[in-house]
This record gives sequence, structure tokens and C-alpha cells, in this order.
Amino acid sequence: MSGHNKWASIKHKKAATDSKRGKLFSKLSRELTVSARAGGGDPSGNPSLRVAVNKAKSVNMPADNIERAIKKGTGELPGVTYEEIAYEGYGPKGVAIIVEALTDNKNRTGAEIRNTFSKKGGNMAGPGSVNWIFAKRGFIMVKTDNVDEDNLMSIALDAGAEDMKKEEPMYEITTPVADLERVKEALEKANIEIESAELTMIPSSTIKLDGADAKQVLGLIELLEDHDDVQNVYANFDIPDEMLNQD
Repeated sequence: MSGHNKWASIKHKKAATDSKRGKLFSKLSRELTVSARAGGGDPSGNPSLRVAVNKAKSVNMPADNIERAIKKGTGELPGVTYEEIAYEGYGPKGVAIIVEALTDNKNRTGAEIRNTFSKKGGNMAGPGSVNWIFAKRGFIMVKTDNVDEDNLMSIALDAGAEDMKKEEPMYEITTPVADLERVKEALEKANIEIESAELTMIPSSTIKLDGADAKQVLGLIELLEDHDDVQNVYANFDIPDEMLNQD
């Protein structure tokens, strides 16, 4: 399984912890606002907003917060204008990293992200340097103890999924970007409980790491993700599960 998928699983478990909930809500609010500004405030006609709303609901973000963030995007409420920007770079041992951010000051954010890479033994790279390693896909997680594997695979593939893997304690389903909602709706119609559903970037190749190298890469990833402007971090590492689960 790709490094990012492993990280996504661990990140999902940590996302709803009280210590990070305030920062998580702030990041989700930005995503909701930008999605609404780009495609309108109706989730039924705006796929990216629909994904953002589902993500917010999955971590119990209050409905008032969701509505307020959307209204900021549609102009019904005043708000800051955020710009989407992606940074590319390399971590220790040549691990490819993409950082997606929403910022109201590109110069400040760019300088801070560059400094973070340098501080943890990595370096920023130019646009297109590592992007080619990744492909955008829909990514759905379902707990293995909630469903029969053959039934889940049949429903997911019939609805347009590309692949399904069992990585305890989850089944991980990948879809084309356009088919994420269709697969999600098919699973929900079959009363299959979904742990998470999101758009992600999946690497075509990975770099195996262990020991000190793995810890150094995880340190860089966590520091990048902790930045207020950063929405998502994707990397092509492959690290043993026991290291990912260490606090």
C-alpha cells in the first residue's frame, strides 16, 4: 500500500482528537469557503463542496460552522479571500512530497513552508518536480469488521471503483475523481458504513524507510501538516505500520 494511504489512515484516527479539533475545524472552514466560492453554495451541484461538507460532518463540525463557512464563500457573509497553492519538494532519502495550502499571503506561506522543509532535512522544488509521481483519486475507507469483503468489492466495482485493498482494520477503495460520489452513494444505499471518503493523491511508486530515516520523514510530514495554511500533505514513503502507530 502506498505511503500516503497509510498516512491517511493514521491521520484519520488522530483528526478528531480534542487537541487538534480547533485547528482542524479552521482548516475545514477554509476548504468549505474556497469550494463554495469556486462552484457555488449548493453541495448537490458542487462536487468539491459536497466532499468538503461530508468531511466536516465526519469529524462532527457543527452545522452552524459549516453554513457560515459556505456563506463566506458565496459572499453572503464577509470573509478572507484564500488562494489555493501547491508546493512540491523532497524529504529525507528523496521522498516526494506535495503540500496543498489555502493562504491569504503566498509570500509568507511559501517562505514558511520552505523553512519547514529545510529544518527537517528536506528541500523545496519547482512546480512539476514531483507532481508527476502522483495521481488524484477518490479514496474511501470502510472498517473490515463492518462488511463482507466480496459484497463490498462487488458493490464498489459496479459503481465505478478502480481497486480495493484490505489493510487492517480497513478496506481501502480507490476511484476515479469523477466517480467518488457515485461509489460513496452506492455503499450508503447498501447500508455500508463509511469511515471516510475524500479526494487524495496516490503515488505511482514508493520509497521504503525504517528506523531514523522513517522518524525524520514523519517529523517533517507532521510539522508541515501542523501549519495553519496547509490543508493536505501527500508523500510517497512506505513505512512499517508499527512506526506509524507510535505516538
